[in-house]
Amino acid sequence: MNMFRGLPLSLIVVFVACEGEPPRALFSEVAESSGLVFRHVNGASGEFHLPEIMGAGVALFDYDNDGDLDVYLVQGGRLGGGDDAVTNRLFRNDTEATGGQNPPLRFVDVTAASGLGDHGYGMGVATGDYDNDGLVDVYLTNFGPNKLYHNEGGGVFTDVTAESGSGDTRWSVPASFVDIDADGWLDLFVGNYVEYTLANPRECFNLVRDYCSPKVYPPAPDRLLRNMGNGRFADVTVASRLATAFGNALGSSAFDFDGDGALDLYVANDGGPNQLWANLGSGRFEDRALVSGCALNEQGRPEAGMGVAVADLDRDGDEDIVLTHLRGETHTLYRNDGHGLFFDHTIAAGLAAASRPATGFGAGWVDLELDGDLDLFVANGAVTASEQLVQAGDSFPYHERNQLFRRDGASFVEVTVGLGAVFTLSEVSRGAAFGDLDNDGDTDIVVTQNNGPVRLLRNNGPGRASWIGFRVLDRENGRDALGAWVRLVGVDGGFFGARVRTDGSYASASDPRVLFGLAGKRGPVTVEVVWPGGASERFPGLRTHRYHTLIRGRGRD
Repeated sequence: MNMFRGLPLSLIVVFVACEGEPPRALFSEVAESSGLVFRHVNGASGEFHLPEIMGAGVALFDYDNDGDLDVYLVQGGRLGGGDDAVTNRLFRNDTEATGGQNPPLRFVDVTAASGLGDHGYGMGVATGDYDNDGLVDVYLTNFGPNKLYHNEGGGVFTDVTAESGSGDTRWSVPASFVDIDADGWLDLFVGNYVEYTLANPRECFNLVRDYCSPKVYPPAPDRLLRNMGNGRFADVTVASRLATAFGNALGSSAFDFDGDGALDLYVANDGGPNQLWANLGSGRFEDRALVSGCALNEQGRPEAGMGVAVADLDRDGDEDIVLTHLRGETHTLYRNDGHGLFFDHTIAAGLAAASRPATGFGAGWVDLELDGDLDLFVANGAVTASEQLVQAGDSFPYHERNQLFRRDGASFVEVTVGLGAVFTLSEVSRGAAFGDLDNDGDTDIVVTQNNGPVRLLRNNGPGRASWIGFRVLDRENGRDALGAWVRLVGVDGGFFGARVRTDGSYASASDPRVLFGLAGKRGPVTVEVVWPGGASERFPGLRTHRYHTLIRGRGRD
């Protein structure tokens, strides 16, 4: 049993100090000191154009295959015409490995040489190796034309949108790379938001003139692009039946909700019913969100779905869903019963009251104590002006504090206080990406702000707890096997599994590696990988306190 179990997070710092170490916050904000210097510009013109308040996301990915995560930040700019100096930025991770916890982080801006300084009005980013050359490629969603950048190697990317057939000129926000047909090639889901033009902005008021609800505009249809294996994508939206339902998409994540071995798609819609696209095989999908219980909340109402976080919270072998929502609603936890049915577990899990005062966007899982229990981080920031801030004369009355919920048994407890000074900031947070930036075995978080500076929440670690991590590849020198299921065998008698993914959260892409906290376990670990398509392998005798690369065909059937 973890020595911290039962203690509030605010007391963990005190406990560490009593063990002879200086007191320290669990998270430190180190963006500027590490060289990650970036400020999002929303280009607000006073016309309250809806795209101004929605961006933007961030990606953590190893673009140069040197073993550590680099950071790509999506920029806004001036609507209708950009400033050449305001672009997306790529930062190379030059942190030196020390073999210990918390080596000094160091990032270098390499945008100019990389070709990734896109000038579009950015929203989100998805990462995946679509052409199976062992190099991670980048798909950008914009208010306007989307872009696919091919990783050429040597730190250089090329815009291949036109020749790949992956473009979309509508307002897109989420995107997910997913192998829908288990043919070994990553397909692409693109979620579109609303039909909006700069020529006819509506006027809406909330105490003062404010940004309109998306319900004022018609929703834009989503797209599903099948990878043909020759560098091109084919639009299969109609043939796959994804054209039968759509909404104001802001979040998406691929997972196997019913355990049939095929990857399904979950789409969070802003103010409308969500979709759960069940993969029927042969390229066909069916929306089962309503009959499965994850289209609406337990009152039968749609909510303002923004961020999506999918994981096996209760270690029963299936994946559960958390959605972030608007102030006045609650974040919603849909618990999977293992047979493809979901139940709204929000109130029972303790998430309702604490989440109601905030507007959540990016969200994801962080095992704070490395005890195997997943805790929830939510990046908050309003989209309509706060009455209190308006009355105080605030010039940008949308800021809120981010939150962290610790899993305590079957429920969550907000433990934001005591985690570090960064959690006292009130900002307009949007994207959140999760990954181990310093390879020390704990999860760091990069959070973007709307019209504000990026934040790097460096995880200072719980001390002596044990962990093990995996990068899972489809072949030697291959790509990350997105969609694979990784399970620890014989650990605490539980299923203890996680999916290889980069999608989820809000408009962001996270570390594809799988990281498990093991509490006090330090012996060799056996791992089972279930590959997309259903084949499985075991990898025995793996040591803790390190990352392992698991390659398909190198294990035991």
